[in-house]
Amino acid sequence: MLAQDRSALFEELALPLLPSLYSHSFWLCRNHAEAEDIVQETISKALRAFDSFQTDTNFKAWVFRILRNTFLTSRTAIATARTVFLEDHLDQVDVTDASPTPEDVLLRLDNEAALSEALERLHPQLREVLMLCEVEGLKYKEIAMVLDVPIGTVMSRISRARRTLQEQLREQLGGSL
Repeated sequence: MLAQDRSALFEELALPLLPSLYSHSFWLCRNHAEAEDIVQETISKALRAFDSFQTDTNFKAWVFRILRNTFLTSRTAIATARTVFLEDHLDQVDVTDASPTPEDVLLRLDNEAALSEALERLHPQLREVLMLCEVEGLKYKEIAMVLDVPIGTVMSRISRARRTLQEQLREQLGGSL
């Protein structure tokens, strides 16, 4: 394949992923400038390594693995406390009721705040695997590739994250789950 064709193919595959890459990068480092730098370096590395990309694999998972490795190498120590802002992912929330009542709005805001608090209290490994699955929509096999862990580890972390999140929400919302 010609270099120009490879570049066009890379652009076609990579451009739609930029918002997700930035969102995940920001979630990892909690700093806008650093998140932009990590995404830029990720795209640069991915373009340089695009010849080694196997077309029968998932491009999104491949690029997310590069992003994660770029983040990890940019740090001497991984921060233990990370925050997930639900506002960063509101465009991915499916709203079914076009005209909620004021009570519904208050309940939703309370639930979002409770969810945000519960996510914040999750162990970073559990939070990351849950975000890759639920927000980024990666399959277990793809998450295993991104995190460089066995698929069984991904499955157990997701299960543990969901269970812990449910327990925390039950406590916060007074056992109404």
